[in-house]
Amino acid sequence: MGNNRFQEGTIMNLQTLATDNITELLLKIIEFTQNRQEIIIQNIKSAHNCNFVPKDMPVEEFSNLMNIALFEHALNQRLLLCDGRHIKFGANGTIEITPVIDAQGKLLLEKDRNGFLRAQITKLMENTLNQKIATEMLRQKQSQNTRLGRRLN
Repeated sequence: MGNNRFQEGTIMNLQTLATDNITELLLKIIEFTQNRQEIIIQNIKSAHNCNFVPKDMPVEEFSNLMNIALFEHALNQRLLLCDGRHIKFGANGTIEITPVIDAQGKLLLEKDRNGFLRAQITKLMENTLNQKIATEMLRQKQSQNTRLGRRLN
């Protein structure tokens, strides 16, 4: 699957904005958080369904892969995106992410549905903050590149 797997056709292809390594990493973070938002919202909507099993994005795996990419960028000024168990980077900036079962969420849902919903809302707020930070950093980087381009012309 390609970019924006969970909202296909409703969000522009973010990779068309990539111009350098840091921009591409910010775009990956934005895409990951957009997809995670959809999963968390689905968890909240489905919490009252019988036999529902909550899912999440592989957050720790994604974080580790981004750390490896940042290390490689700092060391060699190149972007090296390594695949993980649930995350595959493809050609032209595509990324395929397979959601995973949220084992802790499943246990909490079985014991305390309201606690589960509170935990999902907390995840949603944290995810939204991460998305806003990455989006703002991207906006500032693009603004900086635009100003630099004007000075060169």
